[in-house]
Amino acid sequence: MAANMREFFILVADDDEDDCLLIRDALAECRINGDLQFVYDGKALMEVLNGNIRTGQAPPLAQLPDLILLDLNMPKKDGREALREIKKDPILRAIPVVILTTSSDSRDVEFCRRLGASSFITKPMIFSEWVTALGSIREYLPAALV
Repeated sequence: MAANMREFFILVADDDEDDCLLIRDALAECRINGDLQFVYDGKALMEVLNGNIRTGQAPPLAQLPDLILLDLNMPKKDGREALREIKKDPILRAIPVVILTTSSDSRDVEFCRRLGASSFITKPMIFSEWVTALGSIREYLPAALV
């Protein structure tokens, strides 16, 4: 990588450690290699995002993520609440948010789209489907970095 180029940064909010491993492995299989950071609840997600903006945390979290992968069903603060907060914030709202959840409820899909989610992916059952689903997020990453 050229000295002036940075890696892209994907922030993943998901409370299921097995799903986090599947996400990491599927992204690697798709050759989407960047800085992955994982948080395990919506409260931690918002703390990371607000810390980036308001406290100027040291790297690797000093930059805002290029993309957020967000599970809807998490403890402390669910993904719906977190999505609402992200899209209300004038600094955070430009970050693409891809919902990656077990839900396929049409009400969840509509709610997330209405709030401004970039995409809604129901978590697949087999690894090859994870690879296909996560390969689609490439369109939300900066072209110069993919």
